[in-house]
Amino acid sequence: MEVKCPTRIVKISMSGIPATLNYIPLDSIRGGSPKLTPYPSWAQNVAGACGSGLTTAYRIHADACDRLWVLDTGTIGIGNTTVQACPYTLNVFDLTTDKLLRQYRLRPEDINQNTFIANIAVDLGKGGCEDAFAYLSDELGYGLIVYSWQLNRSWRVEHSYFMPDPLAGDYNIGGLNFQWGPEGIFGISLSPQGLDGYRTLFFHPLSSNREFAVSTRILRDEKLATNSWHEFQVLPERGPLGHSTAEIMDDNGLQFFTLIDQNAVGCWNSLLPYAPANQAVVARHDEAMIFPSDIKVKRGLLWIMTDKMPVFLESTLNYTDVNFRILTVPVRDAIAGTVCDNTPWTFSGNQLGFWDRR
Repeated sequence: MEVKCPTRIVKISMSGIPATLNYIPLDSIRGGSPKLTPYPSWAQNVAGACGSGLTTAYRIHADACDRLWVLDTGTIGIGNTTVQACPYTLNVFDLTTDKLLRQYRLRPEDINQNTFIANIAVDLGKGGCEDAFAYLSDELGYGLIVYSWQLNRSWRVEHSYFMPDPLAGDYNIGGLNFQWGPEGIFGISLSPQGLDGYRTLFFHPLSSNREFAVSTRILRDEKLATNSWHEFQVLPERGPLGHSTAEIMDDNGLQFFTLIDQNAVGCWNSLLPYAPANQAVVARHDEAMIFPSDIKVKRGLLWIMTDKMPVFLESTLNYTDVNFRILTVPVRDAIAGTVCDNTPWTFSGNQLGFWDRR
């Protein structure tokens, strides 16, 4: 895998970091470790400045409408030292002007005493940019929060599929063996829009080897979302060493997902049933890819962020090493020769989000 320049946005979320959301101008990179520039400004990167600044930007998503969705956990510190300095907020910036379009504060009913929101996915419907929904995975509170841009309202969904598997809490990463038993729903990804106008939301707990799915037809309706237990679908297990943080599905229906026990990234060709035989490893490196924490696809490129977080949490991080990397590889090169390399397909709109040839 070739190591290239980082994407424009980089996330940092620890106490003592001067700016939590930063960018790197790609046209000025000349090698080495580039300096980070606060986004959108220094003034809006002030921890604890509730309502006017970003405290801890944990996850981001750039949509097709040139909007940057930024999930701010509002926390300072880590582990037992964590302080909830500001409420959880969803911040949406206009990437053409770098202006804040909206800051939405999650309702008290959306969270609980254990809430830690780990990921974000953004769904654009048939109505275009105004018909937007954000889905937020509550990793430790075991819930999914749905936000409607048009209604400017959110609601919480709960399901037993959001909880961790008690048999999958043992990890081996970077030479360390440790237990992360409580880690629930983490990775989430959206299929392309189906013929019925909806997408499929795929999701999995971090402490699990299994994937789940539900149609956004259910999630977009507040009443259905909280009263449709049997609409959620169980997919087969990924197999051993299947712990995964983030996942993403591209416009062709290829799902890419991190494999943190394997220092790798996997893929699933969703033309085929979800099963280990229909998945493949597309990138692996036992040094550069220790703990792949986030993954994106943009303009035919697969972007992977790694950060050695288990070493930081469970051991001692060597600050003379390169501990944070952003890696890129063309999607075509990554999937070449694997089961994910197949002819084009289109979404059928069926319940599990599988695909039909056209």
